[in-house]
Amino acid sequence: MLAIVGESGTGKSSLLHALGTLDRPSEGDIYCAQLSLRSLSDDAAAEFRNRKIGFVWQFHYLLPEFDALENVAMPLLARGENPKQAQARAAEWLREVGLEDRMHHRSGELSGGEQQRVALARALVTSPELLLADEPTGDLDTGTAERVFDLIAKLHIQHQLTSIIVTHNLEFARRCGRVLRLHRGRLEEVQLPSSRVM
Repeated sequence: MLAIVGESGTGKSSLLHALGTLDRPSEGDIYCAQLSLRSLSDDAAAEFRNRKIGFVWQFHYLLPEFDALENVAMPLLARGENPKQAQARAAEWLREVGLEDRMHHRSGELSGGEQQRVALARALVTSPELLLADEPTGDLDTGTAERVFDLIAKLHIQHQLTSIIVTHNLEFARRCGRVLRLHRGRLEEVQLPSSRVM
């Protein structure tokens, strides 16, 4: 579990976009398990994202016309899975994030913390190996942010994920196994006293 910290505008989100094949680097390359991400075609990059990566953003980006269950099932449907099986898997993930009783609510009927938990379930429903999270608690009040981060940390361990989390919250960064600061285009190791290393 890796935290990336740094001032606003230093390129933390751009870095995640490049790692997640949403953007291509203007030079150089990115390797994931010896796979050159820059060499992937657009279709291959989309397949890589859908199979290997789960994304969680500061804003949940839930589709408002669909309920929580349908939102979580969407990535499975996008890759052609059977709708019944996709919904069953989505229901399992909503149970895992503690929203079993809210699965038929639309995003506008959910609290901010619930919306972010739905977004987390949607990110993990495809069983990715890598979780990329960009300020996943940035829009939440302190107590809700703490609960959402606890959930991310728990799922990170339970599902043996590699997690890269961009955060301004040094308390959360401290709980990660490693912290890097993005400063003037370079990543620098940061030594923070840890509270719980993952």
